[in-house]
Amino acid sequence: MKHKIRMTRLGALSRLAIAAACTAALSLTGLPALQQTAAAAPGEKPLSPGKRCDDLYGLRNVPTKRMPQRDNIRPEQDWDEFDYVNEGKQYDGLELPDDAAEREKFLRGIGKDPEKYGKGDPRRVYAYYAKETLDKPNSAWKNDWEGWRDGSYIPQSGHDPRGKAFEAKVVKDYGLTGPDWICQKEIKIRDPKTGKVHRRILDAINTKTREIVEIKSNNKPEQSQKAKDLALARNKNWQKSGYKVRYIFAQERGGNGNKFFKEMRQSLGKDNLGRERVTIHEHRSTAIEKAPAKANNSPHRYNAPYMNADPSKNTGSRGGAIDQIKQSKPNPKDMAEFLKRRDQASGGRFPKGPGGIDFTSLELKYVGKPAKGAGLDYAFSAGKAPGESGGWGGKEKAQMISDAFFTWLALTPDRFWVNLNPDTPGTIMDDKFASTDAGRVLLEADLQLKHDFYKAMDPKTEVGKAAWDGLAKVNGWPCLHSGRNWIEPKPAKVREQDGGIYIIDAPLKLQSEFAEVSTPGPGEGKPCQDQLSKAEIEHNERVLRSTVVPEVEKWINTEPQYADLRRVYTARVAAEYIRQQDAQRPTDYRKIINSNNVKRWPLRAPNQDWKKTDVFNKYVEVFKNGEFKYELNKGEEVWVITVGGVDFSKQPKRNVTGAQFRAERPYTPRTKNIAVKAATDDADQEGMLMLGGNSAGKSDDGGTPTPTPKPTPTGGGDPTPTKDPGKPDPTRPEQPGRGDTGNNKPAPNGGLADTGSNTPVGLIAAIAAALAAAGATLIWWKRRRPTH
Repeated sequence: MKHKIRMTRLGALSRLAIAAACTAALSLTGLPALQQTAAAAPGEKPLSPGKRCDDLYGLRNVPTKRMPQRDNIRPEQDWDEFDYVNEGKQYDGLELPDDAAEREKFLRGIGKDPEKYGKGDPRRVYAYYAKETLDKPNSAWKNDWEGWRDGSYIPQSGHDPRGKAFEAKVVKDYGLTGPDWICQKEIKIRDPKTGKVHRRILDAINTKTREIVEIKSNNKPEQSQKAKDLALARNKNWQKSGYKVRYIFAQERGGNGNKFFKEMRQSLGKDNLGRERVTIHEHRSTAIEKAPAKANNSPHRYNAPYMNADPSKNTGSRGGAIDQIKQSKPNPKDMAEFLKRRDQASGGRFPKGPGGIDFTSLELKYVGKPAKGAGLDYAFSAGKAPGESGGWGGKEKAQMISDAFFTWLALTPDRFWVNLNPDTPGTIMDDKFASTDAGRVLLEADLQLKHDFYKAMDPKTEVGKAAWDGLAKVNGWPCLHSGRNWIEPKPAKVREQDGGIYIIDAPLKLQSEFAEVSTPGPGEGKPCQDQLSKAEIEHNERVLRSTVVPEVEKWINTEPQYADLRRVYTARVAAEYIRQQDAQRPTDYRKIINSNNVKRWPLRAPNQDWKKTDVFNKYVEVFKNGEFKYELNKGEEVWVITVGGVDFSKQPKRNVTGAQFRAERPYTPRTKNIAVKAATDDADQEGMLMLGGNSAGKSDDGGTPTPTPKPTPTGGGDPTPTKDPGKPDPTRPEQPGRGDTGNNKPAPNGGLADTGSNTPVGLIAAIAAALAAAGATLIWWKRRRPTH
């Protein structure tokens, strides 16, 4: 009897052992019986059973939906945002001593044990850096504290909260709710190819519909998870069970992970309807990173100088642009090294960073309505850099835009011109304008214009040949009259709405006309133009305007050598809007406008020693001795020397109607709202981004909405210009410009008042004397007899 009892117990134990073995097999091979907690090996940490997704993320009354069965990309009209708080961002301005010896002494005093310090203590951050770099001569971040802080520590601190925030959004948007959807469930998988057993936490799984959802807040699969996912796809039990794997990304994926996804699909195969069991979904949504609310006024926060009217208040710009710009390095080499270190630190987990932004194309495209004490919302546009290969030069370009914006506000518009002409050395440019980078950019663009006009007239090119063939002939040779060429604005396309102005397009125009120049150039004898009749000169003007002028004008508006000119001009458009707003009610910019004080916005390195006379002397040397020449025929050489100017004293605008704006830029207002807080794709312009901020740091407030400022009452504090911008300064007779004199009253239906005249700038009779000789294209012939 006792024997039978013992046998029964042994049988029961055997059955239990068999059951345990089956359970272990299920957990090890990844079979779909996942409702129960998988067993762990003795001494091994138990596998997490997960939790209902709606319970985990606190979602109530969200209906369950069916997942898309094929790859898809979220349509532009549905793009949106999600926010999260990154505790590390409260230290984005935390500093270390600049001196290497002092820095090391300080860090050794802190020590290499972060756990000695509580969360919220900046010494904890220093300790992490000390642990990373002290006594490690080969540390990637050894001599780059700011790079480590902004490119490693802060993004790493935000990884988990960003991921959780996007997971919650996906659960809600895709309806991964109800008892069948479990989040954060852990499984064990054996890879039949390598024999290795992996533990894998699944973002979401539904054992009823047999779907696994992997949610990524960036644009690529995580490097550390690829082997685990491939193990699942190769495992025969998962293949036979019919499970599908859905990858959901917050950002445009591009080609990231193509090789990985190809192998996943080859391994897992297709369903019985011929659909891929591995699908990819771009749920386009911009992550808004916020600092903790307690850190808003922390001395360890970074305050950028851009667009800030009053830096004495210890506030500065914050927002999506600043987060990217402060990681930008000054040149491609330094940027590539930084991106490599950043990628190594992230393990592929960080979202797209500054490397994806082409800062060489950065321009100001939106400014909000300035409210006193509330800062100014603004947004830049920039092209996307291929992959993560760009991102350099951001600080320089952003500083240039901001400085130009304030230059256009501080100086009266009659100063906004430059002129290279050997006959008038006293009219190169205004001295105060010459002390700014905006002025430097205009004069250097003027010199560039001379070179490019030459290039376009090269008879070996199609355009140049057409020009020379079409010119009037003297003694059988084409003869070009002397003339002047100058750059001025075309009417900018703008839209005023949403409490600000959108700069849709700000094109520049090349003007060209006949003018006489007395300074002799290279060559022998008198210019052939002395023999041209008035009708022949007018004919030549028409030839140039149909051949060379359009070609060079296209370069001015598109080519990289004029990018800085376009950059400072869009800032001019924005500044003119601020001038108009301040004329209606006082803003933070009132003390700056027309003050003619530009000491805050000087020439920046590496151009701090730049002088206008250096450019002028370089030009005169070319003019007198010749630099460019063509051989039109055997034994004949012709020099072409061009002179001219750039005149931004006017800033005409063309108002876009609401209907046209909605048709052409339906998503731009939404993009702008996001861009103030984070860099984001421009849904209206393929290959473009928008990124911005608020000049007083109001866009980074730890989740507390920025209140709409109360309008400042009108009346009182009217602006008092230093000089009337509409009249030339009689003490400076050489100035060839004048201020804006157009109607500044807002147009109905949200249009911006048309400012400036359509009369060509530089042809105004009252101030044309100094420009009469500005810009000449002169031809001298020098005959050389053939030597054979």
